[in-house]
Amino acid sequence: MEKTLTALSHLFVTVFLSGFASFIVVPAITDVTMFALCPGTDECSLAIYLSGFQQSIIGVGTALMMPLIGNLSDRYGRKALLTLPMTLSIIPLAVLACSRTTNYFYAYYALRTLTAMVCEGSINCLALAYLADNISDSQRASAFGILSGVTSGAFVCATLVARFLSTGSTFQVATFLSMLAVVYMRIFLEESLPNQVDGMTQPMLKEGEDVIQKDGDAPRKMPESKKIPSLRDIICLLKSSPSFSQAAVVAFFYSLAEGGMISSSMYYLKARFHFNKNQFADLMLIAGTIATISQLFLMPLLVSPIGDGRLLSIGLLVTCANAILYSIAWSAWVPYAATAMSIVTVFAPPSLRSIVSKQAGASEQGKAQGCISGVSSLANIIAPLIFSPLTATFLSEEAPFHFPGFSIMCIAVTLMIAFIQSLTIGRAPSNSSDKNSSSCMEV
Repeated sequence: MEKTLTALSHLFVTVFLSGFASFIVVPAITDVTMFALCPGTDECSLAIYLSGFQQSIIGVGTALMMPLIGNLSDRYGRKALLTLPMTLSIIPLAVLACSRTTNYFYAYYALRTLTAMVCEGSINCLALAYLADNISDSQRASAFGILSGVTSGAFVCATLVARFLSTGSTFQVATFLSMLAVVYMRIFLEESLPNQVDGMTQPMLKEGEDVIQKDGDAPRKMPESKKIPSLRDIICLLKSSPSFSQAAVVAFFYSLAEGGMISSSMYYLKARFHFNKNQFADLMLIAGTIATISQLFLMPLLVSPIGDGRLLSIGLLVTCANAILYSIAWSAWVPYAATAMSIVTVFAPPSLRSIVSKQAGASEQGKAQGCISGVSSLANIIAPLIFSPLTATFLSEEAPFHFPGFSIMCIAVTLMIAFIQSLTIGRAPSNSSDKNSSSCMEV
């Protein structure tokens, strides 16, 4: 047990350092983009469209890469696969650490787009699989919540430090910490392979010829797994469990809304209330502090009596209410007040991942988490295609009607769909058909 706790502490430090390096540049990147593309203005359609295009391209890459990375980590280990995205993430940060001129920005833009196809979400995906290797089924929701709390803590610390750094120093610190995270991980983090632990759940797509017992049915054998999952394999994985497929639908609509907020919220606040780097940092700092406290202390207390399914639904409902409040914000203090809802909104992602983890066996945690990350990435492809034009249109003088927050109201509708779908998780029949299951992953 002590060895497990030590291994997890090194994982948390790795996630914290990596997250810190990523988050410290967030408050500054909007100003850097605006200065490089539209200097001296508070509204720039080119910046909105370029950000949306980048998000879509990254989504295409991650939708293809996440299931592959997750599946490879099931075979070759979590640490081995963590090395790639953590190393690649250093490159674009180093470019802006040198200069923030227009030419350097375009170099950063191209490199960030390429590297994020592998890096975006993969560190979190592999960290979740690492936790699932070492934590029992009954404790995974709490463990995933703590991991989210560590990420939120990195977000808070990074945002606080960014508040007092110049833009140039911000990217230099981010580059250094990215390199430090890779070195720390390679030295201290122990490798974790699924076959080193005992599974708490029978696999949905078991490798090799093995027996799976269905409730009330005779045992049946599953065919051997391929090393590289095809699109058909992923579809079979989604169909193998009703709860898993329902969780995938929730993940899609939640990520669609999240991607919409990423592509529109900062530009909305800058155009509507003239927010700058420091105000973005203050807003993120308040939300991150509340999220950290909630995920580290409140969520572990609520998981057992309430259950991860109900926590997911509650988190989605409050996130929807938060988006509505943002969309009708009438003063600059309203977004600050809305951050209080973060105490509940942060329940949704770890609860969803916990539900997914419980549907997978010990040998396929990477595959399951990678599949959900791929679904989320697919939503991130679509989100900017929908919400970036909406945001640019309704923030411009040519808007069909005056409603600057219309795109965020549409995001609230998307979250309501996710909430309604979350109410059905676990209520469908628990058994998937023999035909669907046995036809998956055939050689």
